[in-house]
Amino acid sequence: MTTLMFDNKIKRKKNRQPWLARFNQALLRQPQNSQQLTQLLRYAKQRKLLNAQALKMIEGVLAISDRQVRDIMVPRAKMALVSNLSSLSEILPIVIESGHSRFPVINDQSKEVVGLLLAKDLLKYNPLVHQDTFNIHDITRPAIFIPESKRLDSLLEEFQHKHYHMAIIVDEYGAVSGLVTIEDVLEEIVGEIEDEYDDNEEAFVQKQGPQQFIVKALMPIEAFNSYFNAQFATQRFDTIGGLIANQFGYLPKRGANINLPPFYFKVLRADDRQIRLLQVTLDTIHHIT
Repeated sequence: MTTLMFDNKIKRKKNRQPWLARFNQALLRQPQNSQQLTQLLRYAKQRKLLNAQALKMIEGVLAISDRQVRDIMVPRAKMALVSNLSSLSEILPIVIESGHSRFPVINDQSKEVVGLLLAKDLLKYNPLVHQDTFNIHDITRPAIFIPESKRLDSLLEEFQHKHYHMAIIVDEYGAVSGLVTIEDVLEEIVGEIEDEYDDNEEAFVQKQGPQQFIVKALMPIEAFNSYFNAQFATQRFDTIGGLIANQFGYLPKRGANINLPPFYFKVLRADDRQIRLLQVTLDTIHHIT
């Protein structure tokens, strides 16, 4: 080894020592809270000791320990419900249109949830043969009820140990306020989980009225422009959520709104990492057919 190569090697070692020393000191100090631990992990990521995806997942795991079910639940108004008096011909259109695999079953009189219907349990019924003999009570499964205040990490553990995938959420008075699935919790850790068939524009948009829509924040801007006949630039951001966050200048919380004519955006769901769901309202002139 030449003297020059040896000297360069010594210099590289010296250059590495300061940040290694700081990192070791940080480890020895022991983080006192999740914020300090997150800072330490981000420092490790900057030094290539941790990749971006791993950091995102660890941050997600830390985040769910501080969040409650009410933060991510699907509110009752948006739940796809099935009546306990429904016939097979009444249930099938609901299942097909929603595309869900699990449906809360409500008592037709009290409007309270009395169980769950799994779409796969309908496969053994032929609408042409079993219309008169079908009874929803034969395939209704027990529902799991949890309080709005339940922590997400505790819920995820319960999902794993008890092997169920959906829970009905009740408020402090015992009334049903929404539902949550295991996928909802996992998305808080790994990000939005898209179905293999969710590559079309309609998969990102739910039309609520002639001029009001629910839009997933991960919808590509190009797809948003195509669906809404918009002209948002695509050079700086890939998703409509990223574009909206930039317009705010900070990461907005649920309920924040902004007007970008002819669109009025309201944040319906967001966490400390990204916007998740938007309500899009058009002005009276702009129409989507």
